[in-house]
Amino acid sequence: MLRRTLLFASRDERVRGVVETLPPTRSLVTRFVAGETDEQAVHVAAGLVAQGLRATFNSLGEYVEDPARAATTRDGFVALAQRLADSGLTGPAYELSIKLSALGQLAGDGHARALDHAQVVCAAADKAGVLVTLDMEDHTTTDSTLAIADALRRDFPSVGVVLQAALRRTPADCADLARAGARVRLVKGAYREPSSVALQRRSDVDLAYVRCLRELFRGTGYPMVATHDPRLVAIAAHLADRHGRGQDGFEFQMLLGVRGDEQRRLAAAGYGMRVYLPFGPQWYGYLMRRLAERPANLLFLLRALAAATTS
Repeated sequence: MLRRTLLFASRDERVRGVVETLPPTRSLVTRFVAGETDEQAVHVAAGLVAQGLRATFNSLGEYVEDPARAATTRDGFVALAQRLADSGLTGPAYELSIKLSALGQLAGDGHARALDHAQVVCAAADKAGVLVTLDMEDHTTTDSTLAIADALRRDFPSVGVVLQAALRRTPADCADLARAGARVRLVKGAYREPSSVALQRRSDVDLAYVRCLRELFRGTGYPMVATHDPRLVAIAAHLADRHGRGQDGFEFQMLLGVRGDEQRRLAAAGYGMRVYLPFGPQWYGYLMRRLAERPANLLFLLRALAAATTS
């Protein structure tokens, strides 16, 4: 119930107005969000890479229908790639993570528009020497996203794509992409999906995640294991050993602000460890979703909210 309340609050402008003014909010934003500007995000990324970690940038904002806004998002990624190049921050340690709905995927001729915009971003990233991965959104976008990823890989073979273990179709998608040698970020899936297309029980999703890991690790692609679950981290490391993959043959990925000690431990052990860096002025909804997942941080903010509203 509390989680549902927070998710509702993430879309309520009145609650947003109160939460954004609370002093504790800023410290939580700093923990989970890499800043409101690409300059701030690049600074955070450079610090992480200096510690032996890797970074992927996610510009917050999605479900864009206005063509002008989609073009602005595209131009923002192009500018970010150029900023990284100008700062000498290049190579596979840096990656752009793109939501195609932010490039207009869901509006009218959205598939073609998103593909055109993504090609521009990929060209800029390729010139700058950084990677690109396409985020996956709700199940209605899966076919379009995979088709766009396939089209982009003809010119930019390193383009990656995200798959969600919760979707019933994902093991087959993993098998196809593993054979194709693609970079695949495997997540559990954060969208509320109908039971006809997605598993509903957490234990079933965990089992599906392991099944997908097996497909990816025995294939020819590059698995990107995006999880904070220590059991799944251990299983991924075991599968890497079983299939003769060196530590450069896959990587782990986690969110900024979540299990930082484990991130550093994995990096120190020689594994690729990439940190997902959300940034941008549209941080409120993202922050509330993270609080819904972490009760300790949620209680901290709720106490501050109660004190502010009763004073």
